[in-house]
Amino acid sequence: MPDTEATEQLPDIDAQVKMHDGELDIDATLVKRLLMAQFPALADQPLAIVRSTGTVNAVYRLGHDRCVRLSRMPAWAEGLKAEWQWLPVLAPQLSLAIPKPLALGAPTAWYPHPWAIYTWIEGLPYRDDLIRDEREAALDLVKFIGELRQINAAGAPRGGRRPLHELDALTRTTIASLRDEIDGAAVSTVWENALAAPPWDGQPVWIHGDLLRSNLLVQHGHLCAVIDFGSVGVGDPAMDVVPAWSVFHRAGRATFRAALQVDDGTWRRARGYALHQALLIMPYYPQTNPDFVTMAKRTIREILTEV
Repeated sequence: MPDTEATEQLPDIDAQVKMHDGELDIDATLVKRLLMAQFPALADQPLAIVRSTGTVNAVYRLGHDRCVRLSRMPAWAEGLKAEWQWLPVLAPQLSLAIPKPLALGAPTAWYPHPWAIYTWIEGLPYRDDLIRDEREAALDLVKFIGELRQINAAGAPRGGRRPLHELDALTRTTIASLRDEIDGAAVSTVWENALAAPPWDGQPVWIHGDLLRSNLLVQHGHLCAVIDFGSVGVGDPAMDVVPAWSVFHRAGRATFRAALQVDDGTWRRARGYALHQALLIMPYYPQTNPDFVTMAKRTIREILTEV
């Protein structure tokens, strides 16, 4: 499941809601203990849980200008190390702010995985009522994606998702399981159209891989930052066309496609990735992450509105 991070705080709750079988026990007490052991100069800073639609990392705000991120599952801990390596390389070449790694925590007996401290970026997750002009936001995101694609990809890790045909069986099973909640015939038609698109065979380019609303921060009516680079790497550029549906409405989508100069095959693959991601979210998180499910349903509506 993709990771998203919002910026509203819940100072009266210190434990994360668990979303996965086998998820690690993470709360404010654990974070304080890690800070005291490894970064004692920061241990007295105020600590507050961050409300998040995130599914991969637990996030705590530390003081006014830092945050702490810990992987919810052991298998995802390496993602923090990849961010630590690559975010400083990417940041100087991007026009929107991205998190800056400040300190990498070592595994311990009570949390046996890497964890990290980052800069805190002020802003709120993308919402229609926060954006002055959706078309302007689309152009700002296109500029960011274009800059990312131009960065030298030598030595970069693999990013994004598997090819669509490898996701076919799971997607069809999920469509069948949601027959009481979605228009299964219409959704299946979109999926089959995506599968029929030419596969990507171009040069490796950098992709963010998870450009959802929760990973785009807004300030004063404009996009100001992109967060959560756990999926960053090189891969099919269609992955970064997903915000056409996961973020924008019709007007923003048209501006986004035209400015990014997306060909038909890439557009169809991107729509397939957007649909696959949204479908998998719906049955997985209805109790533990309902806001994420609401986002997924909105994406599906946008896809069906277009077709």
